Order: sequence, then structure tokens, then C-alpha cells
Amino acid sequence: MSDNNTQSSFRIEVGERRFGRVNWLGLKTLAGREIKRFLVVYTQTLLAPMVTAALFLLIFSIAIGPRRGDVMGVPFMSFIAPGIMMMTVIQNAFANTSSSIVISKVQGNIVDTLMPPLSGFEILLGYLAGAIARGALVAVGIGLGLVLVLGMVPAHPLVALGFVILGAALLGGLGIVAGVFADKFDQMAAITNFVVTPLAFLSGTFYSVEALPPVLYAISHVNPVFYLIDGVRYGMIGVSDSDPAFGALVCLGATAVIVALAWQMLRTGYRLKN
Repeated sequence: MSDNNTQSSFRIEVGERRFGRVNWLGLKTLAGREIKRFLVVYTQTLLAPMVTAALFLLIFSIAIGPRRGDVMGVPFMSFIAPGIMMMTVIQNAFANTSSSIVISKVQGNIVDTLMPPLSGFEILLGYLAGAIARGALVAVGIGLGLVLVLGMVPAHPLVALGFVILGAALLGGLGIVAGVFADKFDQMAAITNFVVTPLAFLSGTFYSVEALPPVLYAISHVNPVFYLIDGVRYGMIGVSDSDPAFGALVCLGATAVIVALAWQMLRTGYRLKN
């Protein structure tokens, strides 16, 4: 009888979650790992995107800037700068989560993330923390450059910050979904080249959607990335193609859907526990 009681007690102890409703230590550790991943190679993950954004601005300034008139009442360079900033943010947020998962799957150490006592939601938050941190740091770096070079002081800084965080969360969640689906680096590259890059380039980054034909104009307005870019543009220069409040609602809805899908995948171990 004593041995049976001991075994029963042991089974309860092993199955019991001893961290409360949230494993804060595990969540902090995973988030710290995801942040350290890109900080260790900051020249590739932070400086390189900032240089790329600066090159975009330089090329457009030399090739188009002197001859291009104002767009929506502001100079052309001031108009495209926020779009380039958000484009860079979402690309890097996507890359942070997707690369982390794909590398772990290819190297066979994804089990190191799945085995600790972390729920699917805690794993989701840990990955998103890295994506949001990377996106925010890239945005701050580019924003400081815009202040120093173009003298562009944000018109609504909190609005700009809110859309940056929303964009990083949305694309970070999409990166988790893509990373779970992809088994090889070339599959991940295909998703980046044929999904993420077109979404960023065809969402009003370099132009006002008011200039588009009716069909493309309608398509643009069902693309959440358009609202991300438009929202940051409003936060930086005070003008936008659409209502920023409506854009925020669209982005919140899209983020909720993508994050819920990512959570479901992580919770069930879909394509991870093979």
C-alpha cells in the first residue's frame, strides 16, 4: 500500500505544472535567447537593414527626388521615408522568427524549445518578443537617421511606435507560421521573395495609392501591410491615404488572426514534433 501511495504521489508531482499560470522564468529565457540571437550578429541584423534603407533613400533622392513634386502636400523624400522604415521593420521581424524556427528544424535542435515546460502561448510570446525587439531597434535607428539627415521630427511619435509594434507582431507571427511550414532554407527564401517582399513593395511604400487604377486601389485596401505603412507615415509626417484609426483596427484584426494561427501550430506541435 505504501509503495502504491508513493507511486501515485510521484505521478501527480511529475505531471503538475509548478510555475503558476505563466512560466515567467521560461518565457524570459526564451525571449532573451531570441533577442541575443540577433544582437550577437548586429552588423547583419541591425546595421545592414539600416544601411539598405539609407541606400533606398539615397538612390530615390538622386534619381527622382530633384524632379518629383510634392506628394500629398509633403516633399517626395519625406513621403517615402516612413514607408521604407516600415518595410525594413516588417522584413526583419519576419526574418527573426522564421529563421529561428527553420534553423532549429534543419539543425535538429527544435526539441530544445519544445521540451522545456513552456506552453504554446509562452513559446509564441518568446518568439514574438525577439521579432518586436528587432523591429523596434531597426525603426529607432532609421528614425534617428531621418531626424539627423532630413530633419524629420515625428508628428505623432506614439502613433508611429504603435504601428511599428503592430507591424513587427504581425510579421513576426507570419514568420512563425512560415517557419513551421518550411522544412528547408530554399522554401523559406521562396516565401520571403514571393509573399513578404511583394506585400511590402506593393503597399504604398514608394507611392500614394490614390494614383492607382480602381482595381489595384481596391486590392491595396485589403492588404494589412498597406495600413501599417500608411499608419507609420501618419505618425511620422502627419498625412496618410486612409484613416489611421481604421487602419489600426485592420492591423489588430490581422495580427490577431495570424498570431492565433501561430499559437495553434505551436500548441499542437504541428510539423514540429516529427
